[in-house]
Order: sequence, then structure tokens, then C-alpha cells
Amino acid sequence: MPRPLVATIDIAALQFNLAVAQRCAPHSKTWAVVKANAYGHGLARGMRGFAAADGLGLIELDGAVRLREMGWQKPVLLLEGFFEPVDLKTVIDYRLETAIHSIEQIEMLEKGGIKSPVDVHLKMNSGMNRLGFKPDAFRAAYVRLRAIDAVRHITLMTHFANADDAANPALPLQEQVRRFNGATEGLAGQRSLSNSAADLLHPEAAADWVRPGIMLYGGTPGGRSAAEFGLRPAMTLASKIIGIQDVSIGDAIGYGSRFVAGKPMKIGVIACGYADGYPRHAPNGTPVIVDGVRTGIVGRVSMDMITVDLTPIAGARVGSAVTLWGDDLPIDEVAHAAGTIGYELMCGLASRVQVVER
Repeated sequence: MPRPLVATIDIAALQFNLAVAQRCAPHSKTWAVVKANAYGHGLARGMRGFAAADGLGLIELDGAVRLREMGWQKPVLLLEGFFEPVDLKTVIDYRLETAIHSIEQIEMLEKGGIKSPVDVHLKMNSGMNRLGFKPDAFRAAYVRLRAIDAVRHITLMTHFANADDAANPALPLQEQVRRFNGATEGLAGQRSLSNSAADLLHPEAAADWVRPGIMLYGGTPGGRSAAEFGLRPAMTLASKIIGIQDVSIGDAIGYGSRFVAGKPMKIGVIACGYADGYPRHAPNGTPVIVDGVRTGIVGRVSMDMITVDLTPIAGARVGSAVTLWGDDLPIDEVAHAAGTIGYELMCGLASRVQVVER
């Protein structure tokens, strides 16, 4: 029998969450973002779960090729664009759309001798200061792209830094929208602005396209819980108790003896650890469900094992069912307890974990 650690991917939940994203922006088309192996859920599963999307967006060129080879016929967008001139042949051969965020990419297009039409998404740095042209350089980049015969459609794009934090004084969403609108006034082309947070919280920012990511997988970018938005968890990580120890007052548990029992306790050992993608830095008390009852981690997460308090769970035994996140235990809650975000837990699922569908 395989090790009793299984990640279950709910295709129906992916479909449901996409429908929520589309209802939030009913007049927009939707890029379903499937980068990082569909946030750890599997690219093929993401493709099936988001079959009703208008297009799929990702970072990885080889992943875009895989989507085409698996039969995806709708648009595919490279969210960071291409990296070398040789990539342009793949962009053309596989009918990919590509972000353009730098002068270097424009130069590669100019010198590439491309004969087939390519659709590009010109990215503005409206204040996040990662990728893109600043507002005062955006129009010149647009004109330069427009002069390339092979460039067909130009979509105008930016990315919000704080859509989940309306009170952020450093860079409010409204200021990014103002900068974007000012720099693109009079330029032909569709607009693409909203990520998951904007889709959920700022319907007024929706333009021709929205680009939901984390919400499609049943997580939220911050603030309110996924359940409050009507989102369903698409990944459930489950295991079993594989060992039990009875400890006395003063007994220490795990590496570094981080937890010392203040009373007699029953300790359960779960088949999961940081080599499976569970956060090593999860503190004592990080929630876990055993036999339908909430309890918490005690002691340091090991490479292959987690120890939890079974004292309040009558009848807990070797073989008891464990939920580490997903059904009845939101991944964002676990991530918050561990000082991280749900994105990291999803994307960090290790290859040795068995994955099944339902």
C-alpha cells in the first residue's frame, strides 16, 4: 500500500469557482491563470476545470505547449512573455499570445523576421514596480509595437499591487487605475486589469478581460475567507495517524524539543512533513482535523511526520483520518497560522504526494 498521504483535486470545485469569477465580472472575458502547474493542482486538471474560460494564462513556455498538445484550442497567454529570440518560433507555431513588458522584448520582435501575426499584451508598470513600462513610456512602446507588421492585436494590461487592501496608503487601486487610464487614453485595444482580489472586491475595475488566479482554486488573496465569497476548496490534503505516543508531564516532542508537555497527553504522528510541502515553520497549535475533530500541531514539523495533540479526541487510533487542509479546514487558515499564504501551500505540494481526482 502507498503511504497514506493523498491530495484530492475537485474538478467540480474548479468549475464552480470559475463561474464565481465570471459572475463577478459578467461583461468581461476571463483568463483563467494556470501558472505553477495550475497552482499545484495539475495543468491537465486545470485545463479541464477551466474549460469554460475564454483563455488560459501562465508563465511557462513549455506549459503553454503542453496545453496545445492536450487539445486546448482557445487563447493561451504567456504572462511574462518570451525570454529569448528563439522562443518566438514557439509563440508562432503554437499560436500563443504574449505579454510585452520591456524594450528588449520589443527589439526581439523587431529583429525576429516574424511573418505570422502575433497578438501581444503590452504591460504597464502602474506602480507595482515589477514588470512593465511606466506610464510616461507606455505610449512610445505602443507606437513602436504598432509599427511591427507581424503585431496584430495589442491588449493593454497592468497588475494591481493592493487590490485586497483598500486602505493601503502607499498605492491604492484607484491610483493605479487613474495612471493606467491616463496613459492609455486614445489608444486602441482591449484592456486587462483585474486579478482575483480586484475581481472579488472591485467590480468597477473590471475591463474587457479579468485574470483570476488564486480564487479559482478556492483560496483568497487576503481579508475575507474563501467561504464568504462562496468559493469551494479545490485541493484537500489528507493523511492518517500512523503512530501514537502517551507522554507525561515534562516530556518533550520532536526535533529541538520545541514542545514540552505540561500535562499527560496522547500524541498522534501523521504521515506528512515538509518534504511533502507542509510548512516546516508551522507553529504549535496550527489546526489539523482528526476524525472530524479540530486539534493542533505540537512540536516541530519533520521531513516526513507531524505530531498533533490527540488528547481531546476520544477513540483516536492508528488509522484515524486526518485533514491537513481543504474540506472543513480552509487552506488559508492553515497558511495564516504558519505565517504564509495559501498560494505557497498549493504550489509547494511535493511530487511524492499521491494526487487523485473526484
